Amino acid sequence: MKTNHDIAGWLEDGGHRLDVRVYFEDTDFSGVVYHARYLHFLERGRSDFLRLKGIGHRELAAGAFGAPMAFAVRRMEIDFLRPARIDDVLTVTTRTRQLGGARILLDQAIRRGEELLVEADVKVAVISPEGKPMRMPAPVLEVLARDLDDAGSPARQ
Repeated sequence: MKTNHDIAGWLEDGGHRLDVRVYFEDTDFSGVVYHARYLHFLERGRSDFLRLKGIGHRELAAGAFGAPMAFAVRRMEIDFLRPARIDDVLTVTTRTRQLGGARILLDQAIRRGEELLVEADVKVAVISPEGKPMRMPAPVLEVLARDLDDAGSPARQ
């Protein structure tokens, strides 16, 4: 049975899964997903991962976890392995690889069924409303650390 949270995907195995459909607006003239659209799918995955963890962007900006803050992508390395096409249903996965006081390293992937289409290594920085680097508030760090083992690696369930 589907729940209201299905629109934001679901948490599983220390990470997050989000299904997205490829629409005409996501493709180029040939019906293949335009490379920049994958960034949108990955962003949705990261945002919904945080949302389902109880860490919404509005709450972060309002200082609900301590000082007002935001997450900003600092670096992203992407491998485009196979194309997606119009009407495909893709699954975006997001997993925390490592946490630091002012950054998060994430592993993201986009699959069509079992077929790996895109892999991304993402470095996210914690910033103040003025855009300056800052330390992650302890309550946010605690929520995100639940998916990691004592060595800072993704926890196996």
